[in-house]
Amino acid sequence: MSDVRHVLVLPDREAAEDAAEALAERFGTDEEPRLLRDALAGEDDAEDAQWLLVLRDEDGRLDPAELDAFAREWDGWREEP
Repeated sequence: MSDVRHVLVLPDREAAEDAAEALAERFGTDEEPRLLRDALAGEDDAEDAQWLLVLRDEDGRLDPAELDAFAREWDGWREEP
C-alpha cells in the first residue's frame, strides 16, 4: 500500500465543500477528504484564500485526468505531486 495523495485546489470554501460532497458520489470514495484553507502569501483576508481538498488514494484507483476534470467543474485544478 502506498501513500498516494491527490490535492485539488479550489477557489473558495463553498466550491470546496460542494466538491467534497460530490466526490463520494462521483468516485465512490469512502473516506471524506481533508478540507484545508490555504492563505496566499502575505494575505490575511479570508477572501484571498484558496481551499484544498486532500484525498488519500492508497490503492491508486483514482484517475488523475478524471480528478483534473472534476476540479475544473468548480474552477479549480489538481496539483501535480
